[in-house]
Amino acid sequence: MNRAAEAAGPSGHGPRGATPDLGSGREVRSLLARHGLTPDRALGQNFLIDRRALAAVVEAADPPREATVLEVGPGLGTLTGALAVRVARVLAVELDGRLLPALRETTDAHANVEVVQGDAMRFDHATMPEGSLLVSNLPYGVATALLQEALASGRYRRMAVLVQREVAERITAAPGEPGFGAFSLICRHYADARIVRTVSPGCFLPPPNVTSAVVRLDVRPDVAPDPETFALIRDGFRHRRKTLRNNLRAAGWSAVAETLERVGLPAAVRAEALELATWRRLLRAFQGDDAEA
Repeated sequence: MNRAAEAAGPSGHGPRGATPDLGSGREVRSLLARHGLTPDRALGQNFLIDRRALAAVVEAADPPREATVLEVGPGLGTLTGALAVRVARVLAVELDGRLLPALRETTDAHANVEVVQGDAMRFDHATMPEGSLLVSNLPYGVATALLQEALASGRYRRMAVLVQREVAERITAAPGEPGFGAFSLICRHYADARIVRTVSPGCFLPPPNVTSAVVRLDVRPDVAPDPETFALIRDGFRHRRKTLRNNLRAAGWSAVAETLERVGLPAAVRAEALELATWRRLLRAFQGDDAEA
């Protein structure tokens, strides 16, 4: 854990000394070599080395000066340092203990950075202050699950994440668009999301095999999880080649044809055609609230 408040300047945060230029591939390679490190692809370690892409993530977050930020997977601290000069506090959660010496080298200049070794998938989001930000170059393997946990927590006002472009399209897709599915609808329940820009593989070390994208999510205030609607949505998307009627029947819902008809949906409709409001109407119809449906 990195707690350096005792050396902070009058403002309590900000840089205290020179740090490596992590926007430079050469310096990142040098930092890795000094610490005897190689990126672990199994952990999704693709270190961002492009200054414009880095700036795009920070600007998408649009962090107020007083903000507390959760960063998942800080890696070598590229984004951590860029955030630290903009906000009051950065909590950086890193799974890979091998990276901690290098991460401390790049973040010890910032009194407002706390580095914690741990699994972000076990992180208790309830410990974050209300109105926090989540800003991360997310490891591809955990991005969707972690975003759902963070959105459900109600602790964040905004998120800016760098993810695989396919994941970005799933987050932001509307009915009928590529990638639209249950995850898209769950994200839409909590937030308005948009892709800010794409990021090419060459902006990372090592380059991944896919294009990435910066996504901004503006979280709606006071939106609670809706597990009943989410369960219906997941059942409806269970098999993409099947109609909504067949998926819901297979999942154990009763009177499916009649309920679809009451809501005004054709028998052959597929889940990917439905907006979130329609799923809510459909659930009310299944619950027997025909007046609302």
